[in-house]
Amino acid sequence: MGHEGDGVSLRLDGKPVRTPLKNPLALPTRPLAEAVAEEWRAQGERIDPETMPLTKLANSVIDGVHGNEDAVIDDIVAHAASDLLCYRADGPYGLVAAQEAEWNPVLDWAKDALDAPFTLAEGVMHATQPQASLGRIKELLQGLDAFSLAALHVMTGLTGSALLALAVALGRLTPEEAWKAAHVDEDWQIGKWGEDAEAAARRARRRRDFDAAARLLHLVRDSSK
Repeated sequence: MGHEGDGVSLRLDGKPVRTPLKNPLALPTRPLAEAVAEEWRAQGERIDPETMPLTKLANSVIDGVHGNEDAVIDDIVAHAASDLLCYRADGPYGLVAAQEAEWNPVLDWAKDALDAPFTLAEGVMHATQPQASLGRIKELLQGLDAFSLAALHVMTGLTGSALLALAVALGRLTPEEAWKAAHVDEDWQIGKWGEDAEAAARRARRRRDFDAAARLLHLVRDSSK
């Protein structure tokens, strides 16, 4: 490892590791750099990108998010404007109760702790969210670095909920709790009809990427040397 500007750069056989766009793979904290380096050490004769989710995410930050933070913020806020937690089933009772149990505490937290109340809707009816609440979400995001924003963007896309991603970032939920909350509807269906192998494999891949984003978020904040 070496230093690249304010970051920690990776070296492979003495040469700096570079992103797909040939930028130096420089990480903001040593713990994150160590975690990415471990992915590289685990590779065999052929590099398998599927086993390197942290590297993949770091590459996307360096090549695509740096300099485009405002666009990433706007996209997360757009997800908040149609957040998963705001759209409720009108039945059956068990599903309605499961949504309330998992989602209402997060909405209460957003209202009380973030000063960002959200409006609920049933079914596919659109719920227009208060501009002040969306503005508050944007304000919170504007204080984050590019790596944290990228992690939140991935978590938001995979869960359909900017509020769940923020709840993890701000310590209201663990990644496990957020993932469980994001899959209330899917788990209800699985409980009724079962799950096929293809859907299970797809969910496992998404979970891997979600966990990697949550881990990156944690490692970015760990500035230990």
